Amino acid sequence: MVRANGAVSLRELARVVQTSEVTVRRDVRALEAEGLLDRRHGGAVLPGGFTRESGFPQKSHLATAEKTAIADLAANLVEEGEAIVVGAGTTTQELARRLARVPGLTVVTNSLLVAQALAHANRVEVVMTGGTLRGSNYALVGSGAEQSLQGLRVSRAFLSGSGLTAERGLSTSNMLSASVDRALVQAAAEVVVLADHTKLGTDTMFQTVPTDLITRLVTDEPPAHDDRAGTELQALADQGVQIAVAGAGNEGGSSAGAAGG
Repeated sequence: MVRANGAVSLRELARVVQTSEVTVRRDVRALEAEGLLDRRHGGAVLPGGFTRESGFPQKSHLATAEKTAIADLAANLVEEGEAIVVGAGTTTQELARRLARVPGLTVVTNSLLVAQALAHANRVEVVMTGGTLRGSNYALVGSGAEQSLQGLRVSRAFLSGSGLTAERGLSTSNMLSASVDRALVQAAAEVVVLADHTKLGTDTMFQTVPTDLITRLVTDEPPAHDDRAGTELQALADQGVQIAVAGAGNEGGSSAGAAGG
C-alpha cells in the first residue's frame, strides 16, 4: 500500500493485516531500520529514492520458461464446464492463455491480463470483479473487488504471489493485492498455487494463503544446487500440500504429498 500510495497510516495497516497498531508500529520500525520505509507521525512513507514494486514489464521477462511449464501443467487440472477463479500475475496470465481451449469454462478474475487472454475464447465466460485498477500489475483491487466476490463459490482458485514458505504459506508485497487474493481463496473449494522455484523459501510482507489452505502447488524443477527450494518443497509436502513439478523428467510432471486441508 505504501508503494501504491506513497504513504499509509498505521491504523489502515493494522486493519488490513488484522493486528494491533502496536505490532504494526514495531514492524514499521524494523522496516525503517532496513531503509525500506520512513516513519511519520501515525504512519509511514516511502523513503527518498525508494523504487516502486516491479511492474508487469519487468516481471514478464523473469523465469519465462518456468512460467510456461507451470501453466502447461496447471491447465491440465481444469475440466470442461468448471467454474474457477484466477488471480493476478504473469504466471496466471500464462495459464489463462491455455484455458481458452477449455469448453464451458467460467473464469472469475480481478486481472485485466487474464481477461484479455480469454477475451476471444468463444466457449469461455469471463466474469470480472469490480474495484480500483492497480496499474503496476493490471489488477482490480480494493473494497469494490472484495465485495463483488462475496457469496461466490467455485471449484478452484489459481493464485500466484511473491513468495512461498511452508511456515507461512503464500505471500505478496502489496497489501491491496493480498486482501483481494484472500477473498478469492474464500470463494474456492480448493486452492492451487502457481510459483516457480525462485519464490520457494521467500517470505514477503503480507500473507495471502496460509499453508493449511493450499491444496496443491504447481512449480518447476529447482536446480540441483538450490537446497533452499528443495527443502521448502519437502516441508510443504510434509504439511499435506500436493506438489506438482513441471518438467520433472517427464512430459506431465510429477507430484508428491497428500491433499491439504
